[in-house]
Amino acid sequence: MAMPVTDTSSALDLCRFIDSSPSPYHAVEEAALRLAAAGFTELGMDDPPPVPGRHFLRSGGALVAWADEGRSAEAPLRIVGAHTDSPNLRLKPNPDRSSVGYRQVGVEVYGGALLNSWLDRDLGFSGRLVVRGGAGTRVVLVRDDRPVARIPQLAVHLDRGVNDKGLVLNPQVHLSPVLGTGDARDGDFAAMAAASAGVDPGDVLAFDVMFHDLMPSRLVGIHDDMVSAPRIDNLLSCHAGTEALIAVAEAHGAVPVLALFDHEEVGSVSTTGAAGPLLERTLRRFVGLDARPVGDSLVLSVDGAHATHPNYPDRHDPEHRILLDGGPVLKFNARERYATDAIGAGIVRLAAEQAGVELQSFVSRSDMSCGSTIGPATAAVLGMRTVDLGVAQLAMHSARELCGSTDPTRLRGLLVALLA
Repeated sequence: MAMPVTDTSSALDLCRFIDSSPSPYHAVEEAALRLAAAGFTELGMDDPPPVPGRHFLRSGGALVAWADEGRSAEAPLRIVGAHTDSPNLRLKPNPDRSSVGYRQVGVEVYGGALLNSWLDRDLGFSGRLVVRGGAGTRVVLVRDDRPVARIPQLAVHLDRGVNDKGLVLNPQVHLSPVLGTGDARDGDFAAMAAASAGVDPGDVLAFDVMFHDLMPSRLVGIHDDMVSAPRIDNLLSCHAGTEALIAVAEAHGAVPVLALFDHEEVGSVSTTGAAGPLLERTLRRFVGLDARPVGDSLVLSVDGAHATHPNYPDRHDPEHRILLDGGPVLKFNARERYATDAIGAGIVRLAAEQAGVELQSFVSRSDMSCGSTIGPATAAVLGMRTVDLGVAQLAMHSARELCGSTDPTRLRGLLVALLA
């Protein structure tokens, strides 16, 4: 049996990664900084193919990186896929509004967010601005960690049935953040964002901006055995994949690839989503996809897994109990919502045995549906065997999520074993 893992160094570094990544664009920036520091060179999407080496390219909220120096042109691919986006509240194009003496902004719900988790939190904002630049446009990242917004819940005195009947929120009516007292004419959110980014408000042409919880990520629990953080789904996997790629960059077996996609939470169908052309095009143009064996290649779709909830154990399959810090989780679904098959599971189990990492297996109750991942979409695009796995967590899609503090170390170790 594998020895218990007590190393929380990956969890502490994960906290730093998450806190640096309030939006998908910032997550890509943080991953790019780490890769560049490890000797990876950035390419443009239309650059000519480089000599083998360590390279990455980015497109909006997506990034693809690989290390092919010293590898055979016929070496198979080992791809770690994850996604940079998380459910949140995103600003509308004309967000400024007001009601009964309060200045507010309009938002859309992005992904399957637990709406109540966004109430009564101090919120900052982040994202990207498209501004005038020379003869065209340029993109500027923006991040404001001041507590500029809050969504106050209705007092229990005015909603007497809330604790008995549950809280029902209308996204259009009840989720408009309050910026302060006043009127919409008293300010311009786009101008505030421009000031935060250090650009002229008159130069802002458009923006992709979202709110984020301002409480820092941290270890919690009586033994610091849990991580409390926003966006664990799926920045934990982005972090583990980035660190694993760096760790195996000098190996000489398969070609390790990291693919961080955007828009998984809304279906992956976009230019930077897993169902789009980004990864296939990159592999074909820069990594010699057509010369590499498909049968020996492997895609690892790494995303959060549902831990068995102690207050709702009846929502889980009783023969598949999933624990925080119980090790990475293989995910199975007969309807192909996850892409794992027996052969892929066997490959991962063997690598886990060799790395001394314990695994868990997840399947939903037969009378309940499950979510999906980038796995099926990536498998359909590339035609490669794909395995869905990830780290167990509680409160998935909340503004604040929970995972074990040693599982990030286990996941990194497993990915290193599979990529090397």
